[in-house]
Amino acid sequence: MPTRLFRNARLVTMAAPLDITPVEQATIVSVDGRIAYAGPEADAPATPESAEVIDLEGRLVTPGLIDCHTHLVHGGNRAHEFELRLAGASYEEIARAGGGIVSTVTATRSSGEDGLVETALPRLDHLIAEGVTTVEVKSGYGLTLDSERAQLRAARRLAAERKVTVSTSFLGAHALPTEFKDDRAAYLTLVRDEMLPAIAAEGLADCVDAFCEAIAFSPEEVDDLFAAAGRLGLKVRLHADQLSNLGGAALAARHGALSADHLEHTDEAGAASMAAAGTVAVLLPGAFYFIRETKLPPVDHFRRHGTKIAIATDCNPGTSPMTSPLLVMNMAATLFRLTVAECLAGMTIHAAAALGLARDTGSIEAGKWCDLAVWNAERPAELVYRIGFNPLAARYWRGE
Repeated sequence: MPTRLFRNARLVTMAAPLDITPVEQATIVSVDGRIAYAGPEADAPATPESAEVIDLEGRLVTPGLIDCHTHLVHGGNRAHEFELRLAGASYEEIARAGGGIVSTVTATRSSGEDGLVETALPRLDHLIAEGVTTVEVKSGYGLTLDSERAQLRAARRLAAERKVTVSTSFLGAHALPTEFKDDRAAYLTLVRDEMLPAIAAEGLADCVDAFCEAIAFSPEEVDDLFAAAGRLGLKVRLHADQLSNLGGAALAARHGALSADHLEHTDEAGAASMAAAGTVAVLLPGAFYFIRETKLPPVDHFRRHGTKIAIATDCNPGTSPMTSPLLVMNMAATLFRLTVAECLAGMTIHAAAALGLARDTGSIEAGKWCDLAVWNAERPAELVYRIGFNPLAARYWRGE
């Protein structure tokens, strides 16, 4: 891979401290896909005559965006259920008629691995088109070992189809499949003792996730699963405190989770425990908007205790059918009152931390992958302020 010299950039590094004032007349040097230098052009080291020079023509440059919470790989969609809800049908009525997550599980199981890749690629392409260079993908719509494997294998294949980094999460504890509706203990035993070890042995998951909620799995059930994940050397993340406060944030922190996600009902003690454990708060404004939530996540608690805040699309067919990271940033600012700097950090360096990848990506610093988003924008606020407008001029993944 050639040495590349990106010159004439207005650089927003997202390195600590999080100052989003662009470095004018900046240069980035990429060697073998990693950043060798990023800063003022006047201080740049000498580069070989053979280096490829790319003139960015004064454009704004940020780290490539990171979507750290998605359910990108799944079968089918739930547009018809959306119509039914608009017409007044309740979630329970839709579920009794075979809708809800059950319909996505049915569609996912019948899609096959190739079908899952085929339908996920257009969603991934939308993310890439808005500057995403790293994306997390969860399973959780198969709920059998074979179909969970198929989802995770499909997710891994996305990285071979596109120039993007893919991080995978095993979400077997997402919902109770219908065949176990009368024996949840048996399903959890299956997830813990059969699915989890098999998926870990095959290297299909970078992380283990779970949905801790009254309509899903209890803190005690999640605690048992996370203990098993720890014994296998897998990091954990958690869907927590979305609809009620079951202490999910504190539970995630006790297990040293990379992140706890949603968090609308998290209390101050939970925010403090996350900060102490280094667990990132991942906020998902798309789901908040789509299901018409009114309880705001406790952003002030996170700020007070220094809990890192990330944001993500939560792309999924049921509660956040969204593939626009730019819109997510606008929603996070408008609905959750995040600042421009918090929104940008939330989709770069803090999102990287939520995936355990901050040593390699998320900011433009020497030693990290050269993942860049180049924008036709004068100031960083434009990336958060505009709605339905994509100013991406170029995207570089590992220097290419």
